Amino acid sequence: MRGIAKVCSVVAALAMLGAAWAHGPTRQKVRESIEINAPPATVWAMIGNFQDMGWLQSVSKTEGEKGNEIGATRRLTLTPGATVDEELYKYDAEKMTYSYRITAVDVKVLPVTNYSSTLTVSSRADGKGAVLEWAGAFYRGFPLNDPPPELNDEAAVSAVSGLYRVGLTALKKKIESGS
Repeated sequence: MRGIAKVCSVVAALAMLGAAWAHGPTRQKVRESIEINAPPATVWAMIGNFQDMGWLQSVSKTEGEKGNEIGATRRLTLTPGATVDEELYKYDAEKMTYSYRITAVDVKVLPVTNYSSTLTVSSRADGKGAVLEWAGAFYRGFPLNDPPPELNDEAAVSAVSGLYRVGLTALKKKIESGS
């Protein structure tokens, strides 16, 4: 009986050790925001249509179905010709927010998997303009242990954060200049 207990203890210890070694990636999160000197409704008018992501510089074309209905889809064609497929899963025009997920993207284009994102427009605290927040959650592009550098957590966070900052900055400039 003591021999069986000893074997069980060893097996349990090895199982715990194996679980520690098997730890995969953790969900990463990025949140960027920008203040825009325009009414929130003006900012929402620019970004609130899920079927039109023309405000993002790297997007050359947006095609989609079902408008702003839950389950609507869109395909973004990027300037170099790559595509990103996305699906809308939450939309609230009154609260000026929507959430979507990427359903297909080459990790060479954006080094992430299981990506979801939310865009939200709100009033600035002082009431003089808007705040646009873009928040995303995702896993790195390589789901197993020991990812190559271009598909690790840092690469994923850097790519998404860079995309958000460039997009928000360009949108601010476009809205504030009136072009």
